[in-house]
Amino acid sequence: MKTFIYSLVATVAFAAAVAPGAIAADLADVGYIDQAAVGSLPPFASANAQLAQYKAQLDQQFKGAMQSAKSDADKQRVTLQFQQQLQDKQNELVGPLVARAQLAIAQVSASKNLSIVVDKRIIVYGGQDITKEVIGAFASSKALVQPAASPPPATIGFVDQSAFGSIPKMKSASDQMSTFASEQQKIFAQKLNGAKTDVEKQQIASDFNKTLKSKQNELVKPIVDQTLAVTADVAKKKGLLLVLDRADIVYGGMDITQDVQSALTK
Repeated sequence: MKTFIYSLVATVAFAAAVAPGAIAADLADVGYIDQAAVGSLPPFASANAQLAQYKAQLDQQFKGAMQSAKSDADKQRVTLQFQQQLQDKQNELVGPLVARAQLAIAQVSASKNLSIVVDKRIIVYGGQDITKEVIGAFASSKALVQPAASPPPATIGFVDQSAFGSIPKMKSASDQMSTFASEQQKIFAQKLNGAKTDVEKQQIASDFNKTLKSKQNELVKPIVDQTLAVTADVAKKKGLLLVLDRADIVYGGMDITQDVQSALTK
């Protein structure tokens, strides 16, 4: 299934504060699915094996192309070209399977009148496990179509935290943090080179982490706190009981990403 990856320092901190490691979803309209089980089905396994084989061949071609590159611009062009080739192959092999799985989830959800389906890993108690039904629908020979009815209104919302990286204040904080970390790495690397004992090295590493943590609290924490407050305000206005990260949502739910973004950029 699709994986969502993000690296912004502020966003990671926000994720730790907003998205709980697990939730108690004791609501009749909440379903959950074991995406790992769906992703390990034979069609996915076969597609991923083909993709891995293609990547191995592509890697050899990539190395040759990079050796022939004469400038940084050429290297960047080659890198982007091969990344696109791999992405295109992934879309070709895995894309149709993901699309069918999503249709299966939508059909099963509609039949059970579920307003939202989340990933199994965040469920502690409650909810309806629809993994078997989804696998059955996916594996059937029947054509799958999108249900005519949309999901009923949800009391659980979500935000795509990766989208927040484009907000000026977050980008500025991330850039400043990155620059500061690079500068401190050089300073502490010199100190490590001069350390004579393991105890000294451990102390230098501890000081380095404390320095970064302090700067992160200075640059990032205020933005994280503001984002939390804005998210809570938007959620209350929309009558939501819970807000999760987009990565944990499989189907349905209320997307409040744009609302939060708009409030943060005012």
